[in-house]
Amino acid sequence: MGKSSTSKDVQALFHSLRSAYAATPINLKIIDMYVMFAVFTALIQVVYMAVVGSFPFNSFLSGVLSCVGTAVLAVCLRIQVNKENKEFKDLPPERAFADFVLCNLVLHLVIMNFLG
Repeated sequence: MGKSSTSKDVQALFHSLRSAYAATPINLKIIDMYVMFAVFTALIQVVYMAVVGSFPFNSFLSGVLSCVGTAVLAVCLRIQVNKENKEFKDLPPERAFADFVLCNLVLHLVIMNFLG
């Protein structure tokens, strides 16, 4: 009896999330896909390291930190570009994207320096 009500609650939750996400603008969905790609790439690198080994450990760390850092910066971009967010209403999307590009440039310069 409790199991069926739990499954109905889960189905209702997924339905409400899907209907709310359907109203999300396309530019935010593109950023979401980019974040998922970066996290998926980091997971692939972790699995590869677990299977094959981590001989050049600094290369493994550089790859994973690059993916995670890029995902974090993309989430920050998503927060700044979202029109429903009142905190960044005065920030133009072009400025948010320029900040994203500049921070990515600095991140990847640090990652390249860490590689050696």
